[in-house]
Amino acid sequence: MSFKDLQLNKPILKAIEDAGYIDPTLVQEKTIPLVLGKKDVITSAQTGTGKTAAFALPILQLLFDKQDAPKKGKKIRALVISPTRELAVQIGENFKTYGKNTNLRSTVVFGGTSIEPQIDVLKKGVDILVATPGRLLDLHKQDYINLDHIEILVLDEADLMLDMGFIDDVKKVERLCPETKQTLLFSATMPFKVEQLANSILKSPERIEVTPTSSAAKDVSQILYYVPKRNKIELCLHLLRNTIKGSILIFRRTKFGVDKLEQTLIKNGYKVETLHGDKAQSDRQTALNKFKNGYVNILIATDVAARGIDINELDAVVNFDMPNVPETYVHRIGRTGRAGNVGTAHSFCSADEKAYIKTIQQLINVQIPVEDEHPYPLDPKAKPIVHKKQGSKHKKGRKGEGSKKNKKRWY
Repeated sequence: MSFKDLQLNKPILKAIEDAGYIDPTLVQEKTIPLVLGKKDVITSAQTGTGKTAAFALPILQLLFDKQDAPKKGKKIRALVISPTRELAVQIGENFKTYGKNTNLRSTVVFGGTSIEPQIDVLKKGVDILVATPGRLLDLHKQDYINLDHIEILVLDEADLMLDMGFIDDVKKVERLCPETKQTLLFSATMPFKVEQLANSILKSPERIEVTPTSSAAKDVSQILYYVPKRNKIELCLHLLRNTIKGSILIFRRTKFGVDKLEQTLIKNGYKVETLHGDKAQSDRQTALNKFKNGYVNILIATDVAARGIDINELDAVVNFDMPNVPETYVHRIGRTGRAGNVGTAHSFCSADEKAYIKTIQQLINVQIPVEDEHPYPLDPKAKPIVHKKQGSKHKKGRKGEGSKKNKKRWY
């Protein structure tokens, strides 16, 4: 099947061709006709399957077919809600790329940066708005955004929105849009809460599942290293010197961990950038651009900062800390081996993370191969380190001499 078979019009087909795409991915093949048919849709597909275009293309088509005369001033007719700024920016770029031969205007609004330029663009009028929930509600409260004319609402990465605590904001936005709108929900995983949300806001939706969410990326070879927690940094340096080459994305669980590893790698002469939630939006964008353009070859990130980022030609992913949610592992290693490229995923597991490996292997239905030949093996009998709390050295209920003397007795 080609894009032509999907009933897309010439200006959009031309833009797709210019972007270098020939055949639609499976998720696009299944989703586009349903969206064009004005159906509510739930699509569960992982990042890297081309799902942004699966909603961007039919939205451009539907809005293009039914355009108002420009002199009336443009109204927001399609709204895409995205959990993170990076993802919102990426979706915005997609709309610009595919809509370049139409006169449809799109813009992106998100928090963490100045609100004024965003207000200026909104005043001029846009057809398509991509937004993070907080900034969207802010601008709505200040009357810069009117959601009365929304025809299509998209909730992207719904599971991540719930994880980040946006559920109430999402419901509020949904209520501000007209009853008659068409709603599309995209989610990498379908936990119960996402199902609940979908049932409460979608009208008899069509469901699309592209590859069971638990299948780990096919073109990724996975390797597991058992290593004591204190030796993880040494193992990382050992592998960077000898084994792992090219562009590398390293995951850590905390921002503190990201910064600590960054300092160590820089001291050892590596070119490194970092991504985490405390960084200003402009710094995150700069870090990402440096990595994409090959100015640095190592990017260290937390999960929330790296979700949905589209990095092509990634050679390796390193799970420095194992994730406690097995689906997160699938997302992380899915960053490499995309679009026909082959990649490797290296995972460091300390004694206290063994339980995570078990749940990950159950989810992906694969026994991850273990590499024993490295300088810092973990003793198989090693138990997780438990830090005991130091109690007070004084006996309970014992009063100091001073306090006894100072007490004024009432009797």
